[in-house]
Amino acid sequence: MSVQAGIWYFDGRPADRELLNLVNNDVVAYGPDGCNEQYLGSVGMKFWAYHRTAESRLESQPHFLGRGKVMMWDGRLDNREELEAALAIDGAKPISDVEIVAASYERWGVESFRRLMGDWALSVWDPEEKSLVLARDHVAVRHLYYQVTPEKVFWCSHLAPIVLYSGARFTVNDEFVAGYIVMHTDAHLTPYREIHAVPPAGFVKVCNGQVSVRKYWAFQPKNPIRYKTDAEYEEHYRHVLRQAVRRRLRSDSPVLAELSGGFDSSGIVCMADDILSREGAQAKRVDTLSFYAPKEQEMDDDLYFTEVEEKRGRMGYHVDSESGGTPFSFGNPGFSPTPIGQLTDHMKTSRLKILQEGGYRVVLTGIGGDEFNGQCTDPRVLMADLMTQFRIVELGRQLKAWSLLSQRPWMGMLLQACGELMPLSVRLRLSKFVQSEPFIDKTFSRRCRLPLRKMGELEERRFWPPSVRDRACAPAMMARQMHDALPSLEEKTHPYLDRDFIEFATAVPYSQMIRPGQRRSLMRRALVNYLPEEVLKRRTKAATGRFVTVLTERHWPEIQCMSNQPLSACLGYVDRTGFRKAVLDAKTGNPTSLVNLTRVLLLEYWLRDLSRRGLISIPGDALPLGMDLARSQA
Repeated sequence: MSVQAGIWYFDGRPADRELLNLVNNDVVAYGPDGCNEQYLGSVGMKFWAYHRTAESRLESQPHFLGRGKVMMWDGRLDNREELEAALAIDGAKPISDVEIVAASYERWGVESFRRLMGDWALSVWDPEEKSLVLARDHVAVRHLYYQVTPEKVFWCSHLAPIVLYSGARFTVNDEFVAGYIVMHTDAHLTPYREIHAVPPAGFVKVCNGQVSVRKYWAFQPKNPIRYKTDAEYEEHYRHVLRQAVRRRLRSDSPVLAELSGGFDSSGIVCMADDILSREGAQAKRVDTLSFYAPKEQEMDDDLYFTEVEEKRGRMGYHVDSESGGTPFSFGNPGFSPTPIGQLTDHMKTSRLKILQEGGYRVVLTGIGGDEFNGQCTDPRVLMADLMTQFRIVELGRQLKAWSLLSQRPWMGMLLQACGELMPLSVRLRLSKFVQSEPFIDKTFSRRCRLPLRKMGELEERRFWPPSVRDRACAPAMMARQMHDALPSLEEKTHPYLDRDFIEFATAVPYSQMIRPGQRRSLMRRALVNYLPEEVLKRRTKAATGRFVTVLTERHWPEIQCMSNQPLSACLGYVDRTGFRKAVLDAKTGNPTSLVNLTRVLLLEYWLRDLSRRGLISIPGDALPLGMDLARSQA
């Protein structure tokens, strides 16, 4: 993906060229197709290009608009034809995405953002108004960060340059840490209180040193989609999935698709093959990349992705994720601006070699499939909906079917369904899932509302039907997950996060997504002639629990040192005794709360690295007497 960066000094001093040159050292590998810059007095803007389409090779950025405005755009515009028609642009002439976006901004201003379909982030400098606008796509696939101080605003697609080169010491953001430990962080936060992210489906305006933040799109319950037959829902599903995949095949190089053998990745690959064979696309070929772990008992992906390969008639790339030990590591030899876990050097090298040999610039993933295809649907929510609709006969039928399948009393299931109708505060008390792990500091958990974060709901939606409330969490949850994603040398793109697909998936009846004994019901039915039979019958999902135990054993000396004097405990995030016990349990192969413990370990490594580099401020009274951070680095 392309990279943009800029700086604006409020007092009128010339933009700091040296600062933007420093940014170049960190991001040039992500924008290998040339760098352009513009210095306009107190404003400096720099753009590193990453071309993926024939149209992108026509552009020159930063791009000038009328009245001296300057725009930088990193993105893929999916509704080019629609906007060209609305703007009376001659579609017969080659035109880049940024030119269409610029014309839209000239016509509608910030109201144009809701019209832009695709993955994108942009910045616009207006010299007449003396203002800067930063905006971002609906689920935060593209990243854009900014730091505002009394003297300047500094923005960049990557977080690391702002952290390393702004010349400041930062304060760790407790709200970020809370979200990170339990699931994913809110998409407008960064690990640093002084640095912010442009919110998904929102824009930031800086004018006269003041910052305002607004949303241009938000999930709202739409008029539900209602058809008379299952076949009509299935046809509509195939249409929106086909459109989502086709939009992401707009590439003048071969496309690589991640293939695990699960429903989501297999559905994308098989739909892409059908598109290429029936109607063609700008991309002439789609190849696949699959990871497998022969020693991991809970990973059986290779039994299924080979079925897809057999249907396609050709083998994809296979990478043994255990050949280098484990696919990810706790420690990171370089600087990481966030505590997010990273792949090992072996995995990075293997992936990079494949990308370079095949000339791939675009990678398709199945991210978002669980959330929008029905894997996360809950029969209790379906039954609660039936109660609100007074459909007593259908409620009885569902209760009987699910009770027999789960071998649980129907009365217990009915009471749980009733719980879905309760206010959020009541549901919070009834849920066992939201209890904090024993190694999390209780005061921190209460202050940062960790139980609410685990529920995925930070606000009450009192009068929404249970299914609508449940679905409303999904776009925000995916935005948080995308916000946590690390920068990649290739452009990762996600058909199930297509805005049209999301709006369809959240508007069909809940009963289309889940039926007794069958989650993903609509997807299974719609793709029955696309997916191999073995994939359609798959009931397993890969897990990687053993890797954490292996990593704990491998890094035991340094982890033991950290567990004796955890910096995360000094900052009030974890309970020292509980953390030490959890680490010992993980080493012996009997871990509890494995995912959250892994995140706390990564957090500890990251905090120590930041402290060693002098990038964060730690209150003196937070450190125990005699703690030597320099000697305790991992």
